[in-house]
Amino acid sequence: MNPSSPENLTSASTASAHQRDSLSSADDRAVSRPGFSLLKVAVNLCMKAAGWRVEGEAPRVSKYVLIAAPHTSNWDLVLMLMCGVKLNVWPSWVGKHTLFKPLFFGWFMRKLGGIPIDRRARNNMVQYLADLFQKEERLTLAVPPEGTRGRREYWKSGFYYIAHKAQVPICLGYLDFSRKRGGMGPLVYTTGDVRADMETIRAFYADKIGRFPEKQGPARLAAEDGITAPEQNPGDSAS
Repeated sequence: MNPSSPENLTSASTASAHQRDSLSSADDRAVSRPGFSLLKVAVNLCMKAAGWRVEGEAPRVSKYVLIAAPHTSNWDLVLMLMCGVKLNVWPSWVGKHTLFKPLFFGWFMRKLGGIPIDRRARNNMVQYLADLFQKEERLTLAVPPEGTRGRREYWKSGFYYIAHKAQVPICLGYLDFSRKRGGMGPLVYTTGDVRADMETIRAFYADKIGRFPEKQGPARLAAEDGITAPEQNPGDSAS
C-alpha cells in the first residue's frame, strides 16, 4: 500500500470518524471573542484577494496539539492564523515568559492565547504543557515543529512528546504554496513508536511545498536515528 495514500493516513493511528464527529468543530471560545465575526470577514477578503483557499475542517475533539508545516517564510504564521480563523480555531501558543512581564501587555498576550514559558527550566516544559491538557476542558495548543524558517535536518520533538504524555492527538496543519491551499488535515494519535508515527506524518506532508522549497527540511525527529536530543523543547510561537 502506498504510505502517502489517503487510506493509509486514516489507519489505526489517526482519528476515527466516530471520534471526529463526537464534538462540534467550532471553537466556541474563538467564535465568542469580541470582534471575531469582523475578523473573519476581513480574513475572507484577504485570502480571496491573495488567491488562497482553506481546506478541511477543525478537529471535532476538545483537546489536541496543532502543528503546521512546512515553515520557510515569515508569512507562514500569518497565513496559518488566517486559516484558523476561517475554521473557527484560535489556538493557544507558547512564548517566552519575559513577553508577559508588563502588566497590560501580559494580559493582552494571554487574551491572544499566549502561554508563558520560562525556557531556563527546559526539562519541565514538555511535562508542564502536557499537564495543561489535564487541567483544561478544551485546549488547542499550536507547537511549531520546525522552530525556524531555515532548513534543519530534524524537527523539534516537543510537539510529539507533549501529545504523547497528554494522550491527545496531533492535528496536521499545513500550508501548500504550490497550490495556495492551507488548512487542517487528519489527527494522528501517537503510539510511542516514534518512527512509525513519523512515517504517517511524513506521508501527509510529502506533497506540501513551502514558499521557499530550498529551506524546507525533512519531517524527521532525531530519535528516529537513535540520537538523543539535548532538550525536548516544544518550540516557541513567539520569541
